Amino acid sequence: MSKRLICFGDSITARETFENGAYRLTPRLRIALSDWEVLNAGISGNNTRDAVARIYDDVLSFNPDLVIVLLGANDTASHKRIDITEYRANLLQITNLITPQKAVLVSPSPVDENRPRNRTNIDIKRYCEVVEDVAHTTGSQFINLFFHMIAHPGYISFLSDGLHFNESGYEFLSDFLFSHIVLLCRQNGRQY
Repeated sequence: MSKRLICFGDSITARETFENGAYRLTPRLRIALSDWEVLNAGISGNNTRDAVARIYDDVLSFNPDLVIVLLGANDTASHKRIDITEYRANLLQITNLITPQKAVLVSPSPVDENRPRNRTNIDIKRYCEVVEDVAHTTGSQFINLFFHMIAHPGYISFLSDGLHFNESGYEFLSDFLFSHIVLLCRQNGRQY
């Protein structure tokens, strides 16, 4: 029986392909993790409050072996911000419901602050620190996507509109997550 991985998030996770048929995140992970069943539980526009409301139907009901939690892009947006205290509480609840052993918390990614101008990397970094703290507190896995992306020269070239990934961005993201999943599985004695 294959292992089941769920990608739980917002629009960065939700869309499967571009208009030209090129793959986004979950199809790329399905190819890379061919022995796994990879499910998409992303919904555009979602924040952590929305994710808490739908976690039973969209994640827990599928009995996953591993869940990538990639939320925060909408929580940090100035026009629909979730207070950082609630963000932390929501992430704690999500992690504890999934169980820390199955949760892989991924920080929000940096943005091009010149577009669309409703998110700043300083604010996003504060929310990333919360993700890291929740992972440390619960004993779940943490992937600092923000740090690795912002350290990459020209990371803005990965973004189609300042926030969402383009094809090269999804290649970077899927390769980055795949390498961490493989490492995590090896550390836990699992097949990948």
